[in-house]
Order: sequence, then structure tokens, then C-alpha cells
Amino acid sequence: MYQALYRKWRPKTFSDVVGQEHVTETLQRQVAEGRLSHAYLFTGTRGTGKTTCAKILAKAVNCEHPENGNPCNKCQSCLGIESGGFLDVMELDAASNNGVDHVRALRDEAIYSPAQVKKRVYIIDEVHMLSIAAFNALLKILEEPPEHLMFILATTELHKVPATILSRCQRFAFRRILPREIVGRLNYIAEQEGIDLRPDGAELLAHIADGALRDALSLLDQCAAAGGTIDSAAVLDALGLAGNLQTAQLMDCVLRRDTKAALLLLHRLYGSGKDVGAVLGELSALTRDLLISKTAPEGGAALLTGGYDSQTMDGLLRQADSARLIAICTTLQRTAADMNVSVNRRTDAELCLLKLCDETLSGDLSAINARLARLEQQMATGVRYSAAEGAAQAEKPAPAKTAAKPTAVEDEAPPPWEDSVPAPADGSFDDAPPPYGEPAEPERPQSATPAPAPQAAEAKAEASAPTGDSDIWLALMESYKNRLTPDKRAFVGQADGRLANGVLTVYCPTAVTKAMLDTEAVASVLREVTGQSVGQAIAVRFVVGEPEDGKKRDKFQDLLRMGSKFDNFNIK
Repeated sequence: MYQALYRKWRPKTFSDVVGQEHVTETLQRQVAEGRLSHAYLFTGTRGTGKTTCAKILAKAVNCEHPENGNPCNKCQSCLGIESGGFLDVMELDAASNNGVDHVRALRDEAIYSPAQVKKRVYIIDEVHMLSIAAFNALLKILEEPPEHLMFILATTELHKVPATILSRCQRFAFRRILPREIVGRLNYIAEQEGIDLRPDGAELLAHIADGALRDALSLLDQCAAAGGTIDSAAVLDALGLAGNLQTAQLMDCVLRRDTKAALLLLHRLYGSGKDVGAVLGELSALTRDLLISKTAPEGGAALLTGGYDSQTMDGLLRQADSARLIAICTTLQRTAADMNVSVNRRTDAELCLLKLCDETLSGDLSAINARLARLEQQMATGVRYSAAEGAAQAEKPAPAKTAAKPTAVEDEAPPPWEDSVPAPADGSFDDAPPPYGEPAEPERPQSATPAPAPQAAEAKAEASAPTGDSDIWLALMESYKNRLTPDKRAFVGQADGRLANGVLTVYCPTAVTKAMLDTEAVASVLREVTGQSVGQAIAVRFVVGEPEDGKKRDKFQDLLRMGSKFDNFNIK
């Protein structure tokens, strides 16, 4: 019958335990000198050797022919304990035997002398799962145990063990096993089992195991079942992971705010059988490495996972600052925490990518700080943008030309900040309204010419409206949001708007949305931004319902168009 690798190659002596020399050498010396304690507490993460060392210690104290503190594994006591045939050495799982009645029965049996070995040993795994009453029942016998009794407790959550129990045990902390130690053990076992394990495959398994040798052996067992050579590509296919190259590509799409490319790449990964939760986990690990490299480029090198080459890391670091990386990491961590209770993991992953590519969709403080840091950096460096030529621009209708307002440069679009605050004719910005605070009423031009007729005003508004989308509401959405408080931005994104005859009609989907937007603060911002864009005074009214022209907005298409809008600008 086939036996799993982690069971078949479980260490039999203290010398076989990998990466826990600070524990095994002390225990071996105690056994050799006969200075044993009546209670031990082993702590540490999963797969680091706690239960294994407990069984080795149980054999060592009862071995008939110990070898320098190690069990001989040949005598009747060692063979009986190894097979589980001796009732004097019992291994209990506190997760399923956590009641006070179980501990009381154990306490009543413990007073009797062992029948087949020198010491009666109780190994209680996951001891933190015991109830308070069970801990209290165990406390007395731990304080004054019989001469023939020994307790070995193991836990992964030390903070849940009462202090009264901790003070009566010798505590040993098991550390995470280093990747190079895991690689060495995997190569040895693979050689003994005839498994074709390549160096890159062993390194990837050690990285995924995260310090747990048992997990690494289980993953090796899973990959070996597929047959063939086990390299990094085979490991990724067997475990459903994306891989460093594709994860770096996805991060590049996020940092470039290319929503369409990020969603398409996630779709390809999902179609090839990758787990979206694992993809986001790898993206989170890469974000952590980037953040450490950004904030501590010298001292933090030892903290990196080491899965990415320096050229890839440098290319990604040039595209993001610390505030943006913190916002990305926060969003990924929050999404990963909610994945376990999600009804549709793929949808959650796609929503997460949308938030990562466009910070305006995320209302948390870290995303807002990232946006502010980006704006401050652009203002400090005086960055200007020019429209890029492309197929998308060729499909957009050309703006109507009027003789009264000729354009100075026909082939160059104004910078994004000039959409909402147009520059005066003399080139001075002294009279421009402030970006925040009370909006100023747009000044009417002083002229003896009579006011234009409603038809002329409407034609002028259409000629001055931003080009691209026929809906001026979508074109000015970012300018609206930049002037509003965070609690109003989400409701503005839910509404729709139409401009006709100098009146901007805001269509709200619900009465709640109308109640939140129908305020003087919101109306003044809409009047100012829209008036400055079309060059005339604008009135604003709020209604509940859909636009009268029957056109309904596709929110997802809006996001894609917004992503394309930013892609069409190149930094000079």
C-alpha cells in the first residue's frame, strides 16, 4: 500500500530532524543526562516538526538501548511506540477531544503505572483547542504529576494557552524551516524515490511551502503523481498557480492602469485553470516585495521572497510610489480575506482589479492618499500631456469649428487639468478659480453684443463640449469628482446627465441618490465645471428616472472608456 512521502520520510531520531537544531540538541542532551521534565510545550507553525519531535522524545525516554540520547528504533519499546500498539504512549487530538470529560478520563488513567514501558507519555496536539474547564482539569495533574508520567503539548497558537499551563511546562519554539534546508531535503528524498526533480522545481516548492517541510513534501508528492520531469512549469501546472512571469505582467497592467489588459489577462489565467484566489495571493506577495524594495532598498533585501529578477523589479518600481503600493496591497488583502465566503470568486477578483486600476472606484483612505500623492508629484514636476494618435481617436467626431473662437493649435489637446479650468486668453492664471473650496460663479463676458438666442447657445454648448463621448456628463465625470467630497462621488457615478438649452438635467436612479445630490454644494460644482467647459452659465436640476432619450449607460463600458482615456496620454 502506498504511503505518503511526509509519513514515509518522517524522522526517526533527533539527528534526522531538519532545521530545528536548537530544539533537538537540547532534548537529546536532556535524555542522555536523565534531566527530563514532566511537561513540555512545543510551539510553532504547521509542518515544522512539533509532533515528530514529540514522538521521538517519547521513544527516547522509553528506549531500552538509547544511543547518546537518540532512540535505537530496534528494541521492543521503540517498535511498539512507532506502530502505536502501546497504550502507555497515547497521542490525543485536542480539536476533537476538547471537553472536560475527556481530560478527566485521561487524568484518572494517568495515576496508574505503565504496563509495558518506563514512562507513560501523553502527546496532546493542538492543545489550545481545549476548553477552559478542560484546562482547569488538566492543571492539577500538571502541577503535581506522578513519577512515571510525562506530558508533551503541541500548539500552533501559543496565545490561546492559559498562563497557568505555560508556567508548568518547558517551552520550545519551532521556527520556520529555511528554503535552502527544504531544498536540500527535497532533493535527497527525490533521489531516494527516483523522482526527476529539477533545481528550479525544488526552489519553487520550497518557496510555496513557506517554511513548512511537511507542506513541501505533500506538494512534491502531488507533482510526482503527474509523472515526468518536475520543473517550475510542471509545479505551476500541477498546483494551478500563475507563475512569476504572468504575475509580473498583471502587476504591470495594474500600475499602468490598463483595465482592459488586466481583465483579459485574468480571463486567460482563469481559462487555463488557475485559481483566482491564488493569482491574487501571488499579486499580493509581489506587491509586498515592491513595497519593501521601495521603502528599504538596502536593508530590506533579505526580506524579499526572491522570486523575481532585478530587471523586472526595477521596471515595476519605476511605475509606482509607496502610497500606490500600499493602496494596492490593502485592497488585495481585503479581497483575499473575503474570498472564503464569496459566492463568485471570479467576480470578486475582477472587481478587485477594477479598483486597483482606477483608484476612484475605491473609497478607502489608502486609495485617496495614492491619488493625492500622484497629483502632487505631477504638479511638482510640471508634467504636461499630449494626446496620442490611435485608432480610438480616429473614430471620435471632430469638434465643430466656429469663427468666433479659433483654436491656437489644431493637433494638440489641452492637458487634463485644463478641461475644468480653461486658461485665460492672455495666458495668466491669476483669475482662475481655486481647485477646492467655494466655487466661483463663472464671469459673463462684457460685450455690447446682445445675448445669443437659445438655438445659438445650444449650438455653442455642443461645439465647446469635450470631444470623444457624446455624453458630456461622462466626459466631465472626473472633474466633478475632484471637486466633491468622497461621500458624494459614489452617488455622482451612479447618476446620468444631459445638457440642453443651458440646463444640465441630472437623472438619479433612486430617490436616495437624488436626496444625496440635490444640494447647493453639489449643484454649484456642477454649474461651475459644466459652465467653464461650454463657456456659458448653466442651470442644474435633479430628477428621478432615466434620460428622456432612452439611452442607458453601461457602467462596465464606462470604466473601459475611462481606462482608454488615460491610455491615450503620453508623458513628455
